[in-house]
Amino acid sequence: MGIFSSILAKLGFGGEDKAAAVEAAPAGASQAAPVAISVVDVMAKMESLAGAHPEKLNWKVSIVDLLKLLGLDSSLASRKELAGELGCPAEKMSDSAQMNMWLHKTVLQKLAANGGNIPAELL
Repeated sequence: MGIFSSILAKLGFGGEDKAAAVEAAPAGASQAAPVAISVVDVMAKMESLAGAHPEKLNWKVSIVDLLKLLGLDSSLASRKELAGELGCPAEKMSDSAQMNMWLHKTVLQKLAANGGNIPAELL
C-alpha cells in the first residue's frame, strides 16, 4: 500500500463501505452497479486530530503537520516517496521547500477528487 493510500485509509476513504458494496452485489451479475462517492469530512477529522494533538500543528499549510496528525511518517525520505508516487516534477524534488508546497497542494486536491470536503481556499 502506497503512502497516499495510507492517507486515504486514515481519513476513512473507501475501506469497509466499498468492500461491503462489492460483497452485496448479486451473484452472476455481469457488471457491478456504480457506487456513489461518499463525502468524507476531512476538515472535521483533521481539526479533531489537531485539537487532540499535544503539538500545535497546522495541517492546512504544512504537509509535515498533515502527515504527523495522521500518525504517518513525515520524514524527508517518506515525503520524497509520496511525491514520487503522486508524480511530482523532477525540478521540485530537488528543493525540499518547493516539493513540500507542491505535495501539500496535490494531496489536498487528490483528497477532494476522492470525495473529501476541502475548502476551495486550500486548493
